[in-house]
Amino acid sequence: MKIDRRSFLSFIVGGAAGTALTPLPWKITDDLSIWSQNWPWTPVPPNGEVTFVNSVCRLCPGGCGITVRKVDARAVKIEGMDGYPVNDGGICPLGLSGLQLLYGPTRIPYPMKRKGNRGDGKWEKISWEKAVSEVVTKLGEIRKNNRPHGLACISESDRGTVAGLMARFMSAFGSQNFIRQPSMEDSYELALYLMHGIRAEAGFDIENAAFVLSFGSGVIEGWGSPVRMFRANSKLIKTGGKVVQIEARLSKSAAKSDKWIPINPGTETALALAMAHVIIKEGLYNKDFIENHAFGFEDWTDGQGNKQQGFKSLVTATYAPENVAEATGVEKAVIVSLARHFARASKPLAICGRGQGRTSSAIGEFLAVQALNALVGNINQEGGFHAISDNDYIDWPEIETDQIASNGLQNGRLDEAGSENYASVRYLPHRFFENIIAETGYPIQVLFAAGANPLYSLPDTKAVKAALDKVPFIVSFSSFMDETAQYSDIILPDHTYLERYEDVPTPIGLQKPIIGLTRPVVSPQLDTKHLGDVILGIAKGLGGSMAQAFPWKSYEACLEKTLGRKLDTLLDKGYWSPAVFSVPEWIKAFETASGKFEFVVSDQDGNGDRKTKPIADWYTGVESQGDPVTYPLLLIPYDSMRLVNGFVGDPPFVIKTVEDTVLKGKDVFIEINPKTAKQLGLSEGKYARLTTPKGNAKVRVHLFEGIKEGIIALPRGLGHTAYDSYIADKGVNYNELIGAVYDPVSGLDAAWGIRAKLGKA
Repeated sequence: MKIDRRSFLSFIVGGAAGTALTPLPWKITDDLSIWSQNWPWTPVPPNGEVTFVNSVCRLCPGGCGITVRKVDARAVKIEGMDGYPVNDGGICPLGLSGLQLLYGPTRIPYPMKRKGNRGDGKWEKISWEKAVSEVVTKLGEIRKNNRPHGLACISESDRGTVAGLMARFMSAFGSQNFIRQPSMEDSYELALYLMHGIRAEAGFDIENAAFVLSFGSGVIEGWGSPVRMFRANSKLIKTGGKVVQIEARLSKSAAKSDKWIPINPGTETALALAMAHVIIKEGLYNKDFIENHAFGFEDWTDGQGNKQQGFKSLVTATYAPENVAEATGVEKAVIVSLARHFARASKPLAICGRGQGRTSSAIGEFLAVQALNALVGNINQEGGFHAISDNDYIDWPEIETDQIASNGLQNGRLDEAGSENYASVRYLPHRFFENIIAETGYPIQVLFAAGANPLYSLPDTKAVKAALDKVPFIVSFSSFMDETAQYSDIILPDHTYLERYEDVPTPIGLQKPIIGLTRPVVSPQLDTKHLGDVILGIAKGLGGSMAQAFPWKSYEACLEKTLGRKLDTLLDKGYWSPAVFSVPEWIKAFETASGKFEFVVSDQDGNGDRKTKPIADWYTGVESQGDPVTYPLLLIPYDSMRLVNGFVGDPPFVIKTVEDTVLKGKDVFIEINPKTAKQLGLSEGKYARLTTPKGNAKVRVHLFEGIKEGIIALPRGLGHTAYDSYIADKGVNYNELIGAVYDPVSGLDAAWGIRAKLGKA
């Protein structure tokens, strides 16, 4: 499916269901024609030569290939790149609207330094030379004071050469505090490490699956690579495959599935284990895999002679369907039937990662879902779950640290990732900000924000702001005036993805490794610089071992050296992938202590020694925040392809397509079951006051039969305080109403819902 300009409105209005009979298209087309004529920055292409440039979209983690049409030097249209492994010609509304971000007014035009108080929006233009010099001076001061660990960086990603250069900078400087924005990648990475014994990416061969069991994953709402998942879902339907969606709300994904199973939020782990109970009790599991390639299914004795409970004992003793039916809200008969259909399917696949997968989750849920894949033996098989080893193409010289850096690296990470309690977790951003507030450990004196907007995208916005208030110097590398950029001290604006070279490693969820390449579609439109070049410039400004750690003259020279022969293929085809690729057979797939898939997972403590926790601890659940008596409702978020909740905000075209039952004027609607609304004396369209333990907001009521009683839902992606008038001050930021909830085993933030109350405004 290729979505061009002609079909854009029908796609975003009709959504996956293809709604046609609605007055909304007429409203949008009328408004857009008037609205766009009033933009002072509307790009008008000249007459001239038409050319096409292939690149990769970087507006979300999906990493879709794009083809940009140009007239002379101006880009005039973006469409999907035919033949690109991720999206094969398709494109989503956000990707289609990328030119509005390239040419729009929300871009930061040049380096800027804060004037007055943080957040006041007062800036002065400074030269690149002066801007880099100020950053070098600040960093030089903390190194002079032997406090290099006082530098931290929060980044959108930790993969590819740009993120690699930033991580290398942090290590050479003497700080372990390189932190990645949270996502389902955190939970899947940990689950793979614990059960498979490898550091790898999760891959899902959905295109070839016969039965997809989704625990809240928005497969047609932006989960993984949005276009790929949309196409894969359509292929499943055409080939007779089945999709079962398990979640509390009738999302677009649930509406398009073969069966929607409403569930009480937070009980997904229990449901997965109850399904495992049925599969084991009825002998429906793959006996070859379980008997020859799995460990911990049966009870076992550890090296100290202690008997340990196995997975089979856990689920048979505790998770009978009748034991979890009330808690999950799913009837026993439904659980039994679902387990049987899943296990008997030719190619069953279970997935999780709620909504668009932009948050981490309790590790127990991911372990339980992966246990289902193991029980049916569909790991590294066609139509199943694939563990994809990261593209190991970055081979840079070892860093030779000086004494200051060596001393700094002796200090642990401020977020506690890798500590004795959370030995296998790589990033814990919520703990990082909480420890800054609590003044635990040591102070952070300089914070870099690279492709990340934590002041909007992390739970408990007030707490994040309080933490930033304790950081003396904040540097943003954002291309856009987002919330974190607004609150920084100096901005060194990066090129947009349409103005720069950058490698794009395998997107999460793809079932085979690839490398994509963004390339300059147009020359830089403003006085911006590539983040890679800025990192090199700061390192060279610091001199000594810092400069020696970065031997490249420019980012492009680094990229060329790093990619080697792959670069020719990338420039020619737009992507590189192995000529021959296959996932390892079971006998070679696992690098655990047993050499097998492990149901009973063991971790390492801070000294590197293996330790085994009771199996029930690993498969534990997480309670919601708040007192049920004071807050009788449960508030959950929902995602939409029409609302962006990553490091960019909705472009004007996309925000205009949001339904008027979600956003009307500046008011956001909260979804509520009509029976619950009647009990509260609330009716359609009326204002209400939403209150949680973390905050409150004025909302409007939308009655929705497709949500369980006692549960209310709010969209993510609204409530911006930055950008421009098209998106700022519209609705509520869900993260202002929720706080972090710690998974007691992994330490990951498992927050999805929070207790709430709703009353008349």
